Amino acid sequence: MVKKQKTNAVRLLEQQKIPFELIEYELTGDQVDGVTVANKIGYSENVVYKTLLITAGSNKYFVCIIPVSNELNLKHVAKVIGEKKVELLPLKDLLTTTGYIRGGCSPIGMKKLFPTIVDDSAQNLDFIIVSGGRIGLQVKLSLSDLLMITKGQVATISKI
Repeated sequence: MVKKQKTNAVRLLEQQKIPFELIEYELTGDQVDGVTVANKIGYSENVVYKTLLITAGSNKYFVCIIPVSNELNLKHVAKVIGEKKVELLPLKDLLTTTGYIRGGCSPIGMKKLFPTIVDDSAQNLDFIIVSGGRIGLQVKLSLSDLLMITKGQVATISKI
């Protein structure tokens, strides 16, 4: 049996003794969008969240976690973090900034702990599912544990 490589996200959750469940899936083609992932793993799109990075200028990065079928509302994010203007981090900068690639970017275990905002739609959920740190791996955990490990906050940052 081949031992699977642990991601930074999984290692960090284990170190912190946070209860979580790993969900693995096979990916065919290059469909790494969250809606495809939700369908692959058999969970509703309202419990599977995607991780987006935004920037407010040089070396000012923020992590936004929103439902996979929603869009990020940049104006709301700017207001929440107290910046005039924010934009999505260019894809070419994702790996060097976070240590993760598109489709496998976990809000847990990035190179640095960036300020993190989870969309308020997660507040009434029993659990939330986010990337486990690589394509084909998701992590299911409670919102309170996700907020604790990312030192995150909850705010309205998405639009349907």
